[in-house]
Amino acid sequence: MSARPTLVRTMQALVALLVLALTARPALADDARVKRIAIHVEPYYAAATDADGSPRVAVYSNLDRLLASNNAQDIARARDLIAEDNDSITPMTMMVLAIRLYDVGLRDDAVFWFHAARNRFVTAMRVADMKAREMGDAEKAMKSFVYLAGPAINGYAFCDIEKQKTIAKDALKWTIEHPYTALLKPEVPALPGDRRDNFRKAFNELMDGLAKEEAYLDAMPNVESIKVQRRENGADVKYCWRN
Repeated sequence: MSARPTLVRTMQALVALLVLALTARPALADDARVKRIAIHVEPYYAAATDADGSPRVAVYSNLDRLLASNNAQDIARARDLIAEDNDSITPMTMMVLAIRLYDVGLRDDAVFWFHAARNRFVTAMRVADMKAREMGDAEKAMKSFVYLAGPAINGYAFCDIEKQKTIAKDALKWTIEHPYTALLKPEVPALPGDRRDNFRKAFNELMDGLAKEEAYLDAMPNVESIKVQRRENGADVKYCWRN
């Protein structure tokens, strides 16, 4: 069996672990509310060292200034621009958008774009040769984004499991309706097979993964287990606050 499908499943498993209420993450001593995502993923993003500072953003020159702003209107503007024109928007750009939406309090949008970024990257892994020199460090960076930003975004998302299920479904619908068509360009190194067929395989994998997640969350014993784990971890205190 090739390493590529295994790697896709590894990414999906990592997200699934984060989804299950962050059971391995201990509660903070003071149960402080998590108001911002203070992470660094070089060379794309470095959070400010204090809450009033601006992060360093280097994902897309046309949007970097907006994404580095601490003004919610600027972040919303970046979101709207990406929603309007996204054929070539990288998963890293979408992940930074998710982080910044969380930081300015637009956390439902943050959950949506986190899912959309992850979905777009899984698509890229099925179509492009991520090991090729031209792809740079995208694979490493996206794993870091999921691992580092996932706890806060999923921590908030699972405050309301039914809402999370709806957002995840909407994000997958968006992924399929807005394919990452930059991957069809001949200069992008590709995996064996027809690129469009590989797109379809990626979408099928994502739909299968979502169906399994929904089935898990439709079972009340699983939901109750998640709620218990979140109470024990202090996740509800850290992430379920209101503005």
